[in-house]
Amino acid sequence: MTEPTATTPQTDPTRFTRLEDKILGSLATAVIGDALGAPTETRSIPQIRALFGGPVTEFHKPLADSPYSKGRHAAQITDDSSQLLMLAEVFIRTGTAITSRDVADMILEWSTNTDYFPHFAGPTTRRAVAALKEGADPETIGAAGDEATTGASNGAAMRAGAAGLAHPGDVNGAVQAALITARPSHFTSVGVAGAAAVAGAVSAALVDDATVTDVVDAFLWAALEGERLGRELGREVPAPSVYERAKRAAEIAITERDQDRLVTRIAAEIGTGLPAAEAVPAALGFFVAAAGDPWLTVQAAANAGDDTDTVACMAGSIAGAFSGFAAVPRDKYAQVLEANPIDIADVAKRLYETVR
Repeated sequence: MTEPTATTPQTDPTRFTRLEDKILGSLATAVIGDALGAPTETRSIPQIRALFGGPVTEFHKPLADSPYSKGRHAAQITDDSSQLLMLAEVFIRTGTAITSRDVADMILEWSTNTDYFPHFAGPTTRRAVAALKEGADPETIGAAGDEATTGASNGAAMRAGAAGLAHPGDVNGAVQAALITARPSHFTSVGVAGAAAVAGAVSAALVDDATVTDVVDAFLWAALEGERLGRELGREVPAPSVYERAKRAAEIAITERDQDRLVTRIAAEIGTGLPAAEAVPAALGFFVAAAGDPWLTVQAAANAGDDTDTVACMAGSIAGAFSGFAAVPRDKYAQVLEANPIDIADVAKRLYETVR
């Protein structure tokens, strides 16, 4: 596969007349997807429909037996978009000069937030935080370990949309930045592949005239490049190919016209769980099925079961970058702003000023 053409147009300002709107759209949709999927996380598709009276189409308060989000309120976010927003702040501060130390400091700062870390941090992130507190090198600690599952989850991919936003139209630059952001926690072949794929797709989606095909091509190229970088520079782990599963997810999305069957098939044939090789390809599938519509994308992801908040956050970051804030439902946006102490528009504006 050749490198997608979306790696070059960042030098042409006429290709980015909607950049600020698209950056805001990406962050807003990621947050909305995260909040929409929080109550359905760890449930199966039949359980979601039974517990919530059908597919979720509104924000719900997590149920009392929710393993991660219990005790929280409707429209509150989780680790996924909270780390995405914090990573965006790191790019605002550092620009293209971001280092693994910057990312490690962000992760450590995030770990002190009692609203997120105790409830939502996954095993790889908890291990990374413990090691970083002990002075581990952020350049290499994400490659440590001898278990196949360590570093193979979606924890780097969930925040990687920020790397794409920081490199509009520069897919290779987004991949290189995603690699840096993955090093302190998920520095493995599949961990970097997942992060690179999300970052590359978001980067390509920011171009004015981007098509769904452009975004898919960028996602697939970035997945292969990320896997290579993670394997050669970090640690190779046995895992399914993000690239191959993403191709299959896109095929399902294109050929399956029934929405219920689409959601069921992606969950069953691709997976929507914690592994990067499931959640990241699934996110692409939901984006393609919705033709980049932000609300339809995250709604499908939130109803697919398993790691719904993460899949919806990643899929939302791609769809929001593609369609822009103009396509984001204003009522849902207002609800997440009311439920969380965040100012998405301010982050988006400052990131735009940094990268334009």
